[in-house]
Amino acid sequence: MLVDSTVILDVATEDAAWGAWSADRLAALADEAVFLINPLVYAEVSIGFRRVEEVEDALPGDLFKRTALPYEAAFLAGKCFVDYRRRGGARTSPLPDFYIGAHAAVGEFRLLTRDATRYRTYFPSVELIAPE
Repeated sequence: MLVDSTVILDVATEDAAWGAWSADRLAALADEAVFLINPLVYAEVSIGFRRVEEVEDALPGDLFKRTALPYEAAFLAGKCFVDYRRRGGARTSPLPDFYIGAHAAVGEFRLLTRDATRYRTYFPSVELIAPE
């Protein structure tokens, strides 16, 4: 199961609105899933920390397994970004969500996120674990 940075940051920052939901989902899924992160998730989480050691403490390797982003996922992310632009999207380069969603799609991973709108739109084959 790929874990989106939103979930990790909710827990790390004790987010008042989403911290409990994210912590509960991680706890509930811990026995049945291997939690995966990729370099984009790592980068997004790292923004809130000053040192790499702090990021490593927040993302312990025994809980969050590191996985590379496959080239096939990068290709799919690019195609979904083109679709986004055709629909009127204003960003000029692919957003991390495109890479994360494409990684989940190509790897046939479930995706734990609390921000599911873009994933539902561009990656309908991905099984999302998200708030209603």
